[in-house]
Amino acid sequence: MFNFFRFGKFSFAAALACGLCIDFALGAERLPPYGADLSQTSVSGISSGAAMALQFHVAHSGIVTGAGIIAGVPYDCAEQSSNRATHNCMKPDADHPVPNSAHLKEITDALARSGAIDDIGNLANARVWLFSGRKDEVVLPPVMDATRGYYALYTPGDHIQYRNDIDAGHAMVTEDYGNKTCSANAAPFIVDCDFDAAKALLEQIYGPLEAPSVAPAGKYVEFDQKEFLADGNAYNHSLSDVGYAYIPHACALQSCRVHVALHGCQQQAAAIGDGFYKHAGYNRWADTNRIIVLYPQTISRWGWGWPFYTFNFVLNPNACWDWWGYDSADYHTKKGPQIVALRAMVDRLATKP
Repeated sequence: MFNFFRFGKFSFAAALACGLCIDFALGAERLPPYGADLSQTSVSGISSGAAMALQFHVAHSGIVTGAGIIAGVPYDCAEQSSNRATHNCMKPDADHPVPNSAHLKEITDALARSGAIDDIGNLANARVWLFSGRKDEVVLPPVMDATRGYYALYTPGDHIQYRNDIDAGHAMVTEDYGNKTCSANAAPFIVDCDFDAAKALLEQIYGPLEAPSVAPAGKYVEFDQKEFLADGNAYNHSLSDVGYAYIPHACALQSCRVHVALHGCQQQAAAIGDGFYKHAGYNRWADTNRIIVLYPQTISRWGWGWPFYTFNFVLNPNACWDWWGYDSADYHTKKGPQIVALRAMVDRLATKP
């Protein structure tokens, strides 16, 4: 989430990055179908990606078998309020208390009854892995405690694993990549803590894993994200024209599962290159465990969209996922444009070749 309302002047470097994004989009291919097992879909994320991962899990609990939430927030924590987002949901204090899980359950149950999200009873079968770094200065540990409390209202305790015993900062925690100071709260928000979060969450979701490959040996796909939006306009929804997927070689020959891995604010490829989609730790495990890893991408956006007559105004300078309603009031439901796009990507991977 990373102070997502602060931004400076548009620099030459940013302009160059945007130019590169356009070039990448021109070379992006159509996301291929692989006949993946839709019922074994899972999701994880860090920071705003964790918030979106939880939203996607709740909205589509009929297909999402488990989730990994790293430095995230409870479902609909912000309730369409940027003030709640930056205070109650990130740095709560006496005047801005941590959101009440029972209240958020009432919201969730009402959405389920209306059909805006899947039957919430599905969460009883979910496998959940939660992580909060003891040195996280962006999403304070009490917020993740509330996230655990939210899940506990639906998911049996023995299906939830919560790690909050590592002196990590606000970051994706890896075994050997990223900032060498585990407690760092700084870009690229990936830290070397001698702990493999990707392994831990995938094992919690799918059970014991085969040993990882020495190095990722599969295929990286750079795909067009525009086609997964009803209006075909990724920019207006603060999404990149281009997303990434990692495809193990085995998935061309047999059915695989799909794991959606969502970067956090300031972690999009335009900001940190391949830091997240190649080095967050998922791909070596994906190789030997028949898992396609999907890495959708956001962009920084502030100001009016295009065409101007759409009156599309977005304030998202740090490329966060929409967990407080900057793009749509339906952001946390099956109708949320970003959630629609993610589901359509998963559906494509599950389509028979």
